[in-house]
Amino acid sequence: MKKSIQPERVRNIGIMAHIDAGKTTTTERILYYTGRVHKIGEVDDGAATMDWMSQEQERGITITSASTTCFWNVEETPYIFNIIDTPGHVDFTIEVERSLRILDGAITVICGVAGVQPQTETVWRQANFYKVPRLVFINKMDRIGANFLKAVESIKTQLQAKTIALQLPIGSEDNFEGVIDLLSMEAVYYDDSSLGANYIIKEIPKDYEEQAYIYRDQLLEIVSEYDDSILEKLLDDIEVSTSEIEKALREATLNNSLIPVLCGSSLKNKGVQKLLDAVAKYLPSPLDVSSIEGVNPKNGEVFSIVCSEEGPLCAVAFKIVNDPFAGQLTFVRVYSGSLKSGDAVYNSSKQKTEKTGQIVKMHSNKREDVGRLSAGDIGAVIGYSHTTTGDTLCSKSSPVILENTHFPAPVIDIAIEPKTKGDQEKLHQALECLVKEDPSFRYKLDEDTGQILISGMGELHLEITVDRLKKEFKVLCNVGKPRVSYRETITTHSEVNMNFDRSIGGKEQYAQFRILFEPLASGSGFVFKNMVNKEALPERFVLAIKQGIVDSLDSGVLAGYTLIDFKATITTGSYREESTEMAFRMAGSLSLRDGIRKAHPIILEPVMKVQITVPIEYTGEVIGDLNARKGKIRGMEEQYGTQFLTAEVPLAAMFGYSTDLRSATQGRAVYTMQFSQYEPISQNLFNEIVGNSQI
Repeated sequence: MKKSIQPERVRNIGIMAHIDAGKTTTTERILYYTGRVHKIGEVDDGAATMDWMSQEQERGITITSASTTCFWNVEETPYIFNIIDTPGHVDFTIEVERSLRILDGAITVICGVAGVQPQTETVWRQANFYKVPRLVFINKMDRIGANFLKAVESIKTQLQAKTIALQLPIGSEDNFEGVIDLLSMEAVYYDDSSLGANYIIKEIPKDYEEQAYIYRDQLLEIVSEYDDSILEKLLDDIEVSTSEIEKALREATLNNSLIPVLCGSSLKNKGVQKLLDAVAKYLPSPLDVSSIEGVNPKNGEVFSIVCSEEGPLCAVAFKIVNDPFAGQLTFVRVYSGSLKSGDAVYNSSKQKTEKTGQIVKMHSNKREDVGRLSAGDIGAVIGYSHTTTGDTLCSKSSPVILENTHFPAPVIDIAIEPKTKGDQEKLHQALECLVKEDPSFRYKLDEDTGQILISGMGELHLEITVDRLKKEFKVLCNVGKPRVSYRETITTHSEVNMNFDRSIGGKEQYAQFRILFEPLASGSGFVFKNMVNKEALPERFVLAIKQGIVDSLDSGVLAGYTLIDFKATITTGSYREESTEMAFRMAGSLSLRDGIRKAHPIILEPVMKVQITVPIEYTGEVIGDLNARKGKIRGMEEQYGTQFLTAEVPLAAMFGYSTDLRSATQGRAVYTMQFSQYEPISQNLFNEIVGNSQI
């Protein structure tokens, strides 16, 4: 692990996809062909290197993003790949979010049979948001029903992406043998006896020549749109070299103008080496990524941070892991400068100085001491106690804050309680540890019942969390049934003229302001705006009003659910000599409750996007069951004797659905589910939750 490679030959990449598309299987082959491991671990056997958690091995899915580093040579030029294998299940999409936040490029794995699936769309949107260049690997070309061209078309239509096929498969399903390289116009066949480590280059089979030349011409035509010299050569009927095509492809990929597409079968050990070549050739190095923006916390000045080891330290903590032996492991991406063991660094997000302990590179859950991380590198640090996900680490003499990652709110709760008094303190410590690791996990005390409510992104998320409490933290607890995490919002405008004039603790407290509350579109969250000048209302009092409102957002007026999707605007305000920030903070909280009551509040429930893959003969039963659950069918597509259904269903109706679906289809149907949007609940459900009392 001591190899030193220049930053231009470093690739920080993630592997992302829908669940069961073959991400971890692809990663295992990458580790094997790069010499990082000497035996291929299979997901189905619970032996995959990157799925190290017991919960992952038991279920055969990736739960937490795992990182590793490996080396690869392309035409005798060495490259270093820092790879993060991300989960595919929607309950753990936060792992993808915070990984994409710091990665330079990504491989999107797509099933050659199903094409683009719901979670593919989610991770694609995340990659678009962070402007991450990517390649697509069409996997499972050996499966029955695999169709490379149809999978490519699904990328164009469903993801609205401009693709360019660099390969064509030779055969498909049981007859899948290898790939045709459209740049070199050669056929690549993989040797099964060496687990695909060796491959043979041959001429393109006669049966595929015509198709290969058609797609080669398409490739040149697409590339010429991004390179004038190639266009001129095509117009003059001059041969275009492979190196010229690769150069133009690289530039278009880095600009997110094109998505190169390759194919293979990771399980059958075919196509992965060419994928590694493509990562080196087309995905960015840290030097290729446009400079990121930071903010000087002292004066608010925005400036660019360039990847340079000579610059001041700038790094971001993107993941926290509790190691049972080492304590807190803080995963960091260094953007500028360098980080060495023993360094004192400044956490500008927390305004605290941290002492850098041992610096390691991670290979799954194994630590390898490196002592130093340079600009563009990814690693982990032992010893930061105050740092949490999203914090910026820098030099105190050159402070900077990078944009933080935004995490979705949980949609499902369960109540838990310790079995014994001895477990009570252990439970609180364990929950604090889990919250620090996973920003999409929350917990709070239910004041009505005295129980602890833990909240997450889905049933599986909470199931895994409870399992970790028992196995990892040795906490015995009783667990209730999952329940929906409802929300509250407003439907009309309201205005509150707040006059707060009280004597508290023998001191006069005064605050006066007028505030307007307005409903916002679904997904907008809470927005705060101030329209009063600083002379009339100093900024510290405005911030106190905002904090008072934020403090009360988790306690709606109807049933105590979190308030979302509304805007609060201060339109007038005044203060006196005796005014304090506490007075304005208390007034802010009171104004919220008053304003929400006047604005016709309603309760919202989470609605889920559900995709079901079911044999055609069971389609009627499945649709009938979805209708009974108040679901709305949004799409149906038949393919190879299988029906693909897309529906929107209230989360409250989906508890236990997995068992019901298996029972109705003799275990032959599968489904995935992800949060779609919040919608108003029915009047019957409202009466059930709130009762008939007037607000």
